[in-house]
Amino acid sequence: MFVLECDRAYLYGHPERVLTAQQQTHYQDALAQRSMGIPAPYITGHQEFWGMDLIVSPAVLIPRPETEHVIETVMDKVGRVSGPVGRTFLSDLRVREPSIPQLRIVDVGTGAGSIALALAKELPGAEIHATEISAAALEIARANAARHQFNRIHFHQTDLVDGIDRNAFDFVVSNPPYVGESEEEQVQLEVRKFEPRTAVFAGSTGMEIIDRLIPQAHEVLRPGGCLVMEISGTIADRVEKSLAMWHNVQIANDLAGIPRVASAQRAP
Repeated sequence: MFVLECDRAYLYGHPERVLTAQQQTHYQDALAQRSMGIPAPYITGHQEFWGMDLIVSPAVLIPRPETEHVIETVMDKVGRVSGPVGRTFLSDLRVREPSIPQLRIVDVGTGAGSIALALAKELPGAEIHATEISAAALEIARANAARHQFNRIHFHQTDLVDGIDRNAFDFVVSNPPYVGESEEEQVQLEVRKFEPRTAVFAGSTGMEIIDRLIPQAHEVLRPGGCLVMEISGTIADRVEKSLAMWHNVQIANDLAGIPRVASAQRAP
């Protein structure tokens, strides 16, 4: 599909097609890169996430299916940010009653922009911000937003939520670095070798970024707002302890039964 620049249906529908010499060379080059361990999305420059085709490069962490559980958690909680009301009712109420503030979300450490774009797709009325410390990653995120015509996403080059409005957001959402350097040998070789280290490893324990994010998230959330972040089973207990002063702390598992998403609510 990558070499022929076609979709899967065309590929299966034309088994008789013969590659040109140039296409054959391109195909062999791609295979050679993959045999060296280079992740396929970095070779093709694309990765699917939440039904969207995203541009990726070695400047960003490759979006993974596990992160889609973060989107599911946010969508499950949208109607409960301001109290026990249904999502549809809340959406309708905001349309009818201008005094109710627009839903505001900030995606911290957006990388390729996958979480911000998925939420923009699911919540067309929300005001979405995305932060990223890496200028190269932010360029990829902006390109993805432009490709999918999500021009209403506000991008900020900053460390976590530095410079972001205080007491102003309903959700702080993040897939932060959460792998400890002591776990390095347990991480796939191609991840260690090719994906941006600062997007994978948080420090010696794996909690360094999360320990900074939790208090900062508390500052930018409105009363009753939610923090939702991706974690690993290795740090789940420590994350839960770090959220001890928050309300409604929950740890959700992924499809493999591994703790994957932590969520908590700022006191109303």
